Amino acid sequence: MVRTPSTMLPLGTTAPGFSLPNVDGRMVSLDAAAGPRGTLVMFICNHCPFVKHVADQLAALGRDCMPRGVGVVAISSNDVASHPADSPEQMIHEAEERGYAFPYLYDETQEVAKAYHAACTPDFFLFDSARKLVYRGQLDASRPGNDLPVTGADLRAAIEAVLENKAQASEQRPSLGCNIKWKPGNEPGYFAS
Repeated sequence: MVRTPSTMLPLGTTAPGFSLPNVDGRMVSLDAAAGPRGTLVMFICNHCPFVKHVADQLAALGRDCMPRGVGVVAISSNDVASHPADSPEQMIHEAEERGYAFPYLYDETQEVAKAYHAACTPDFFLFDSARKLVYRGQLDASRPGNDLPVTGADLRAAIEAVLENKAQASEQRPSLGCNIKWKPGNEPGYFAS
């Protein structure tokens, strides 16, 4: 299991737009997914042990945040030729099994992952109501095998700060997970592969 950290995209970056197919077949754009008070964009997949470790917390996060005006969307950008467990068909089952209330989108070209400088699964990007990046970091300190409980503490604190119009914590720890499975020749230049 290769541990890849997030790239820590610069704070203040404007959320890149997208329009991608959801597991229910409809196209979902950033405008449709965004919330009036903030937006959380998560890069996840089905097979990654790091995502499996936190998936129930991600489902709870969506249920907790969306009614409070924070839009939540998950995107899978993995190459399904090399990782068929991440195919759109399997994404449907994953979303149903986990109870994801948020859109779970498929980024076949991997261009959205590149636009966000996503590097790993899970990778989290929290934007304020003006769609400026205010948090890019870990869900919490729990990892597969470290016996820490999955609480979502770091990301939940960042979301609360957005909801209360407060400053974010100055220290933001990178998320850590499996690298995004890039298509051959499609690896981005923003980190060493």
